[in-house]
Amino acid sequence: MSFEQEWAGHKPVTAEPPSPQMRLNQLPADQGGGPGLLATAPPAKKKAANTIENVLQPGTTKAADAADEPTQGAVKAFSGWDTAVGLSKAHTQWDDQVKRLMGRLNSEKTALRGASNLFTGNDQLTGQSFQPVQSKVTGL
Repeated sequence: MSFEQEWAGHKPVTAEPPSPQMRLNQLPADQGGGPGLLATAPPAKKKAANTIENVLQPGTTKAADAADEPTQGAVKAFSGWDTAVGLSKAHTQWDDQVKRLMGRLNSEKTALRGASNLFTGNDQLTGQSFQPVQSKVTGL
């Protein structure tokens, strides 16, 4: 097939004027796209935050505390050896990592609890911004 023949086949497609409809970029429906619906589940967020607070944080603290006494005993037992220094450094790093993990868990818990309020607040602000338009349309 020559270039001219191939181009002739494409000409009708390119000759059409662009559609006046607006389309937001998104995946086609058969690829998981479709109408862009933002869904939030406040009860699920609350449950996840409560799990962090009542299960993960206490369990992490308990696991961190469980390592303290045996490690201190081992450091005393190996006093004067390089092993004691290594255990002490490792335990210091362990405590630092536990503190970072607890901070991260606390951040996630706070974010989950705040997300519901954020969505509700944004919805209310958006609704209020349409009040002047609604008044003009309905004549109120």
